[in-house]
Amino acid sequence: MYSAEFSSAIQFESGENLGHVSPQFMSARPITFVTFVLLLRTHRIVCMTLDSLLLSQDPELVRVIRPTLEKLAIDVEICHEARAAADILISEKFDAVIVDCDDLTGGLGVLQGLRSTPSNKNSVTFAILNGKRTTTQEAFGMGANFVLQKPISALNASRCFHAALNFMVKERRRYFRHPLKMPIRILMADKVVKATSTNISESGIALMLREALPKGANPRLQFVLPQTIFNLDLEAEVVWADVKGRAGLRFQNVPEDCQQELERWLDERIEKEMPGAKERITAADTDLLQ
Repeated sequence: MYSAEFSSAIQFESGENLGHVSPQFMSARPITFVTFVLLLRTHRIVCMTLDSLLLSQDPELVRVIRPTLEKLAIDVEICHEARAAADILISEKFDAVIVDCDDLTGGLGVLQGLRSTPSNKNSVTFAILNGKRTTTQEAFGMGANFVLQKPISALNASRCFHAALNFMVKERRRYFRHPLKMPIRILMADKVVKATSTNISESGIALMLREALPKGANPRLQFVLPQTIFNLDLEAEVVWADVKGRAGLRFQNVPEDCQQELERWLDERIEKEMPGAKERITAADTDLLQ
């Protein structure tokens, strides 16, 4: 099993170099060698759409990486300037961010600043190096999860992005928000307040109510997920609230059975939006348990 000490390039039985994977990334998501190789040899592509941002001015790099991502049903937005990319990453969410670090002015700065952006701090990140300026370990230290060295072949790019695909899907589910209008009971210290949800995720819920909730408050939420008979009674924290009665709450101390029911319910909804995602999520869960 790969651990925090793993820092060398992952190679196939043929000896061909896949690329470098952050030790922290692998230790946080342990994968056995057998599982990893089987994952990389999987050629069936699911019908789903993920989003990626490729920051590069290198036409050869774009020529190799763009079709590789598109074959994996990953949409590609290409940006040629570091400043423009930094602005995009503040306002938009991407499942994968690929940065040409050494051959683009400001590329390293974008990589370093990525983990401080609210929308993309958990995106799967790839650093592209030219072997002359930035080392693999330096790229890991700046937040990269995967590192590839130029020149990059289509085969190596395909194997690397295959390896990262499950992690992208897992992250997509983590921030997936399902639009949902249902009644919510909010139990405060001294009263019960009625509200209506606007969307829900595996980690929280957005509400509309007639009065503003105090930020930082810790109410209990009671509701029944549509098309189920499962009553959820959850602790929550008010993360944000405005004077119009809108609020965002984060679930806390969720019992295991409630978390499983919520994730199962969300998996069914995300499957409708991204057919095949449920199977990928299950595969990723299995990998993490290996």
